[in-house]
Parts: sequence; C-alpha cells; structure tokens
Amino acid sequence: MQLPLDNPIFIIPVSTGLIFLIVGFIMMKFPPKKINSLYGYRTASSMKNQERWDFAQHYSAIEMMKLGVVLALTGLLGFIVQPNEKAATLIGISFMIVLVVVLFIRVESAIKKKFN
Repeated sequence: MQLPLDNPIFIIPVSTGLIFLIVGFIMMKFPPKKINSLYGYRTASSMKNQERWDFAQHYSAIEMMKLGVVLALTGLLGFIVQPNEKAATLIGISFMIVLVVVLFIRVESAIKKKFN
C-alpha cells in the first residue's frame, strides 16, 4: 500500500501531529522556568503567577503529545477518503484547528479546576 503523499487529509494531520509530539516532548524535557513571552504555553491565566505557569507548562506538554497522536491518526483517513484538493486541504486544516482549540480548552479547564 502506497502512502497518500498527495492527499492533504493525510499530509496536514500527520505532519502537524508529529510537530505536536516533538514540541510537547521538548516542552516536557525543557520547560520554561520563568514566565516569559517567548516560549511555552502563554495565556493570561497561565501567566498570573509562577505556580500556574509551572502547572500549565507540564500539563500542556502532556496534552500536546496526546493530541499530536490523535491528530496523526486522523491522517489515516487519507488512505480512505480522496476528495478534490481544495476539500481535502480544508478538511486537513480543520482537523488541525479543532485540535488546537481542544488543547486550549483542556489546559485552561485544568488551570481553572486546580487554581479556582
């Protein structure tokens, strides 16, 4: 069976999922120590104090790796579904956007649950 390298439903989720996995792993092994505006999970709620910051970095790294696997697995649809290129690109990008939104919702919910 040949990889559907010309199908955006395969390429976009798989490549983005792998990036999520790599970035999540890097954040897990080398989390930003201090609150900053360049590196890490940066939202208003995560930057309120150092305790929230540390929790958000650890939790978001784990969630990013989990969702990276989910995103990469959605790319398997590229073996089954073969729509036209515009539709496939829209579907692939939609998967990516949905998982980024899910990441923010999960991390923000966890921060609220732990600190409120």
